[in-house]
Amino acid sequence: MQYVRMPIEVESPEEIGYDRIRYNLSESSITDQRLSDLGMVLPDVPLVYNEHRGSERLRSLIIDGVPGLSAADVLITEGAAGALFIVSTALLAAKDHLVVVRPNYATNIETPRAIGCDISFLDLSFDQGFELDIAALGALVRPETKVISITCPHNPTGVLLREPELRQVADLAKNNGSYLVVDETYRDLSMDTVLPLAASLGSHVISVSSLSKAYGVPGIRLGWLISSNPELQEIFLAAKEQITICGSILHEAIGEHVLQNRIAIIEPRLKEMRRRRQTVEDWMNTEDLLEWVRPSGGVVCFPRMRETPRGGTDAFYKRLMDYGTYVGPGHWFEMPDTYFRLGYGWPSATELEHGLRGISRALRG
Repeated sequence: MQYVRMPIEVESPEEIGYDRIRYNLSESSITDQRLSDLGMVLPDVPLVYNEHRGSERLRSLIIDGVPGLSAADVLITEGAAGALFIVSTALLAAKDHLVVVRPNYATNIETPRAIGCDISFLDLSFDQGFELDIAALGALVRPETKVISITCPHNPTGVLLREPELRQVADLAKNNGSYLVVDETYRDLSMDTVLPLAASLGSHVISVSSLSKAYGVPGIRLGWLISSNPELQEIFLAAKEQITICGSILHEAIGEHVLQNRIAIIEPRLKEMRRRRQTVEDWMNTEDLLEWVRPSGGVVCFPRMRETPRGGTDAFYKRLMDYGTYVGPGHWFEMPDTYFRLGYGWPSATELEHGLRGISRALRG
């Protein structure tokens, strides 16, 4: 493994210092929650080694209502990042071939890179609405392709596949003898329609998700991977046991509380996030220096500058910080810095409005 720090982490708000940022529009989740926001106090439990797969109750809650899946198909991990790391290191070796959608959350790219994999990128196009071109995806797949990796809803654009497209991708992977990894961390924040859980589409499909983004609890580092392939589950469990043995019993207790109240928690969040998206849309309709693809899921979008701002993009981002506003520059996603990820779920509604005004001011110098 050849590790290199990712720009999205080096330049993250927690590394720069939240005290330097007044209007943080770089985050990709809803507002961080406190235990009191969730109506919870920590239980008085013995601090023992937990079940290695994760508590059966938690795993059952994750797949509740999903036909064809059981708790045995779920492995609890240290966030979605932990799940992605386990999947990559368990399935891939140096020179193995995989296809990855780009732009993407950095871990989906950097862990296979650190392994030394042969990666083909399916680059999504702004001019095509960041839609996944299934024919182009098929052209990149080789007989020896081990993994196809996509995100849905997509980070950083918020674009959502239609169900027939998701099924086509699953069929493409199956027919080629490849695994399909679907990072669906934003699935519970789908604004208009919710797709089937990807792992329910076949034993060759692996779902990855967490509580961090939709539920605002990244501090508990609780994610999971889902696969109905028992042989894969044993391999993934072996990887987890060698990394952490098990997860935190406290984190899993919080996770159980969140998921048993998921409807009461997520429905008002979705209502508020639709309002926030409308705030961004209204602003975009008046901001003639930017263009965007309206997001369908998650709490992020990926606007593009219509022209290079005065002094160049470096000067723009410096001015933006002078206005106390922070966004995720394009290079976090291996894209030009004329793009940026704008998160509308983490700041307050007032902070979001101030941040949008800061972007408009910085664009004009």
